[in-house]
Amino acid sequence: MENEKYLKDIQDIKQMMSQSSRFISLSGLSGILAGIYSLIGAWLAYKTIYFDTSTMGSYRTLIISYEAVVKLFIIAASVIVLSIVTGLVLSLKKAKKANESLWNPTSKRLLINFLIPLLTGGFFIIFLIEKEILSLVAPLMLIFYGMACLNASKYTLGDVRYLGITLIILGLLSTWFLGYGLLFWALGFGVCHVVYGALMYFKYDRN
Repeated sequence: MENEKYLKDIQDIKQMMSQSSRFISLSGLSGILAGIYSLIGAWLAYKTIYFDTSTMGSYRTLIISYEAVVKLFIIAASVIVLSIVTGLVLSLKKAKKANESLWNPTSKRLLINFLIPLLTGGFFIIFLIEKEILSLVAPLMLIFYGMACLNASKYTLGDVRYLGITLIILGLLSTWFLGYGLLFWALGFGVCHVVYGALMYFKYDRN
């Protein structure tokens, strides 16, 4: 009986240490919704690119007008804003339910480690767009976002690490199949988010 008590105490201490060093208020449902937003955005982008009168040519020699670029930017910005707002709202709700603070030293470290690769990739992609090297935009978005998830995973749920690895692999594959960037973008940001978000939801959130 005494040994069992010690083991339980050790497990409780281990759990407390894990909770203090990891941001566990990340919501799996926010991942699912972010994936759905991304799939809707990919569908709208597909319609804009291939059925808009302001674009012309095959997928390898596509010419996109300024108006179409603006539409694509609005679509991408809308997906990003909706995903961020949804993630914040659901994570705040989960944190309140667990009587935890959403903004703490662990979440700060998580955000910093997530933003370093993400902002680096974002600036690099902006330079590529300015140089009109558009074929690498989708692959690099997947790669840098995957690196951001991988870099931040040590401060949150371990499943984020595998999401990051999956996105990096998809990004590398996308560089081999240039011209199909939108498809890989939908697979990475859409399908992968839905799948991993569902796994996290059923694993951590259902209680």
